[in-house]
Amino acid sequence: METKPWAEISGRIHAMHFAEEFDLIVAIANGGIVPAALLQQKLKIPVELLKISFRDSAHKPLYGSPQLIKPIHFDITGKKILLVEDRVKTGATLEYAKGLLKDAAFVKTFAVNGKADYPLYDENCFSFPWVL
Repeated sequence: METKPWAEISGRIHAMHFAEEFDLIVAIANGGIVPAALLQQKLKIPVELLKISFRDSAHKPLYGSPQLIKPIHFDITGKKILLVEDRVKTGATLEYAKGLLKDAAFVKTFAVNGKADYPLYDENCFSFPWVL
């Protein structure tokens, strides 16, 4: 499987333009942590983690639907949120996460690969350089 180069991914994030201003980045852990860190460097806003599980490391479903693994411990009320995921296949995890963030002013989505408000790529599956 192809691996996208680190420099290409970080370069695309650096060049990306966002139509909105955000108060908070929420990374879907674990996959969204590295891209959220790169976005934090660009946007200079706080990052929080949303611990959701649906698939195992081989991308096979663990549950019938995404599950919140740890309670949300940060305030989202009225915040403008950029929700970050690494790979979007079905969109089920993003939709579930958006429902959990319903008290935010708005939620826009970012994905390294797949359907999102702000995708870096929308291609066949590829490996990320940060995954060992």
